[in-house]
Amino acid sequence: MLDLTGKNALVTGIANNKSIAWGIAQQLHKAGANIGVTYLPDEKGRFEKKVGDLVEPLNPSVFLPCNVQDDAQIDSTFDQIKDQWGHIDILIHCLAFAQKEDLSGEFSNTSRNGFQTALDVSAYSLTRLVQSAKPLFREGSSILTLSYLGGVKVIPNYNVMGVAKSALEMSVRYLASELGPMNVRVNAISAGPIRTLASSAVGGILDMIHHVEKVAPLRRTVTQTEVGNTAAFLCSDLASGITGQIIYVDAGYEIMGMTE
Repeated sequence: MLDLTGKNALVTGIANNKSIAWGIAQQLHKAGANIGVTYLPDEKGRFEKKVGDLVEPLNPSVFLPCNVQDDAQIDSTFDQIKDQWGHIDILIHCLAFAQKEDLSGEFSNTSRNGFQTALDVSAYSLTRLVQSAKPLFREGSSILTLSYLGGVKVIPNYNVMGVAKSALEMSVRYLASELGPMNVRVNAISAGPIRTLASSAVGGILDMIHHVEKVAPLRRTVTQTEVGNTAAFLCSDLASGITGQIIYVDAGYEIMGMTE
């Protein structure tokens, strides 16, 4: 029933084979979507090669550099997508970054630059990508981003990233309201802790994973594939009535009160 054949899906944020974005891209491809991928450019071209080699089995028809802190590059990316695809049906936003020193210690010690960087890359980038992508959306298009429980509750060593995820989740609601009349949907998945390149910057990530495995209703954490399956559903016509929502894919951990 879940069929994305003929849909153009742009996936951002793939870093390696542990990335949640990679799990999402695989499941979108499995459902029949035509995949496009962006990567963070660097002077030596390391990310281009690493990501390019990884996604080769998905046969992406679009493979472009996109630094979301560079407005000109964002516009160039979507100009090229317009030339190659003409339209976008699915936009996947899996981008987050905070300086390591702002993910530990007392939150009040967060630097101004660290706060701005975290909010820029992790939250504003969704709005900025939508700004350029908006003319390319068709009726029925879908936008999806990734959040985490730390955006609504205090999580040790998450600090400024929690504030960024909170801003991201509110951005989902405002964008859903704005794009709803176009029949374009905007949602987020709040995934349980998964060991990825991004999560490795969070101190005690393995302790967090083990804690979830102990107290979550399913007594385990989740996989990239499970998040990818939910993403494919949310981007399909099966979820045509769902927008502005934060969907928890965390083995039920979010519902628990006393967790010791």
